[in-house]
Amino acid sequence: MRIICDTHIPLFWANAPSRLSASAAAALEKGRQEGQLAIADISLWELALLIDRGRLQLPGDVSPVDYLSRLLQALRLQVLPITADIAVLSRSSLFLHGDPADRLIAATALHGGWPLITADEKLRALPDLHCIW
Repeated sequence: MRIICDTHIPLFWANAPSRLSASAAAALEKGRQEGQLAIADISLWELALLIDRGRLQLPGDVSPVDYLSRLLQALRLQVLPITADIAVLSRSSLFLHGDPADRLIAATALHGGWPLITADEKLRALPDLHCIW
């Protein structure tokens, strides 16, 4: 079964694995080994913003595109597009979360019936979303 990763999860895995809960780390490793990990395409945009704003420091010889490509490859992450169904679902009353990117990430997981690995308490509080943490 596919497992969706919130934007911060690949960063925790690559830069601060101790920030992952035991359940999240186990699900991440199992999903990576099985090639079942995915992120919503909006997560790439969020990661690019972190780089642009200096909140994610890259080694001097690595471009943002190379970093993101390497991260996707290392975790064997599939990038899932925003579909019409996901866009509409993200605007539904199911989501109390105000962040549009988080709404799209949660809607991607919910639409596919897939669990979401996230440390975000607001997302974990959504009653219909199966979260791993």
